[in-house]
Amino acid sequence: MKTILITGAAGFLGSHLCDRFIAEGYCVIGMDNFITGDKKNINHLLKHSNFKFITHDVTEFISVPDHLDYILHFASPASPIDYLKIPIQTLKVGSLGTHNLLGLAKLKQARLLIASTSEVYGDPLVHPQPEDYYGNVNTIGPRGVYDEAKRFQESITMAYHRFHGLETRIVRIFNTYGPRMRLNDGRVIPAFMGQALRGENLTVFGEGLQTRSFCYVDDQVEGIYRVLLSNYAEPINIGNPDEITIKDFALEIIKLTKTHQKIIFKNLPVNDPMQRQPDISLAKKLLNWVPKIGRQEGMKKTFDYFKNLSEEELYKSEHKDFSNHIKK
Repeated sequence: MKTILITGAAGFLGSHLCDRFIAEGYCVIGMDNFITGDKKNINHLLKHSNFKFITHDVTEFISVPDHLDYILHFASPASPIDYLKIPIQTLKVGSLGTHNLLGLAKLKQARLLIASTSEVYGDPLVHPQPEDYYGNVNTIGPRGVYDEAKRFQESITMAYHRFHGLETRIVRIFNTYGPRMRLNDGRVIPAFMGQALRGENLTVFGEGLQTRSFCYVDDQVEGIYRVLLSNYAEPINIGNPDEITIKDFALEIIKLTKTHQKIIFKNLPVNDPMQRQPDISLAKKLLNWVPKIGRQEGMKKTFDYFKNLSEEELYKSEHKDFSNHIKK
């Protein structure tokens, strides 16, 4: 039985990856410090014989006594509300955390996959975005703490691959959605669905002409699984190229939820990307991967999850308490 360490295991995507690798017959070690993760996402795994959980901050020294075959690094704030409120921790998990895990992978002779992001492309001047596009990122803007953390993460990972011969993989994740997202984490899908369920108007930034491409979590997990087991060390885009404007997407949410909210417009955040669409030619060629779940089907599954949340969760504040994690 092969063993895999998954950091950020209590997060939205990390918890789904735990499920997938257990289903594939792996022994899974989950790691999280719950800064943005939620224990309820892994409660169903805690008594599973092939799952072990370690509460730990990856920016601190990591010691795992077990043999490891693979490591998935998914520990990072991923929503603007989170990484704008804890910018230092966001930078540290992408730099110090990645460095620690690369050292652990080297020690264990394990293959390490890092979760990068479409945000490395910034506000792109090339559309759709292929892996060989270097991006258009404001290093000192508010979003730079996340964008540059991920860009550094890619750089140090490739350095370990080239200098130490470490087996590494890099997946660039585009907007992903599905059950277990935090309802009020500030990302567009849970934000719209939460507003619709509470009977609030839907907030669109700018004129709503910016585009996004949404990938359902099952497709994303399948893509990540294939990247890990591939023989390709450079970045691979995993996302759904079905592009839509935010304004049109808000109208889709109103129709899906059968609500009658209006759309209200607010100022566009600084450096908010105006276009986001993955070029997945490389994933098709190398992995034989394409997304299978369309937006209509995926959004219905996601809405069914959200509408079954408790009233307490529905009205819970957007701002998670980070006071215990903010040290310096």
